[in-house]
Amino acid sequence: MPRLFTGLEIPQRIRQHLSLLRAPLARAKWIEPEDMHITLRFAGDLDARTADAFLAQLSTIRGRPIAITIKGVGAFGGREPRVLWAGVEAGSELAALYRANERAARAAGIEPDPRDFKPHVTLARMRGARQKTVARFLEENGDLRTQPFVATQFLLLSARPGSGGPPYGVEETFPLEAPALEAATTHLKEQEPWRRS
Repeated sequence: MPRLFTGLEIPQRIRQHLSLLRAPLARAKWIEPEDMHITLRFAGDLDARTADAFLAQLSTIRGRPIAITIKGVGAFGGREPRVLWAGVEAGSELAALYRANERAARAAGIEPDPRDFKPHVTLARMRGARQKTVARFLEENGDLRTQPFVATQFLLLSARPGSGGPPYGVEETFPLEAPALEAATTHLKEQEPWRRS
């Protein structure tokens, strides 16, 4: 069963910039630059039939290119911070693309996403990190702001079998074109994880 999710690519220059934020935080596992992305919709471990249905629904999405700036930092987990992230500033197009991905997931039989959409780039995952140390990191990097970039496609990605983590594989790309997006017609390849016997 593949663990699938959709997301947006981040240009290499931006990923390298974000990788420079690494700090000596105890028990923090920093994300490698090549694995940084903006998650749209996490689908989870899907059987082959549901994965095919999800792909088919994603191929019907229409959208426009999205101007994005990575801005600010934050942490998930409250008093026990578990994730450090960089914020994503974008217009209504990004929210609309998320909603389209959510509709595609539901149409494929995937359970609704229980979380509110908060676009971000994961920088590090932590266990047992000290709240004061994390607060210092957030204060020192609060003025983060990268050069803007334009996302011209979104991706269907798969996690590494067995671990559910990186490196991530690109299963399909879906262009964002103005004024309309052509439906993706590329069929699943035989070597895709859920096609393997």
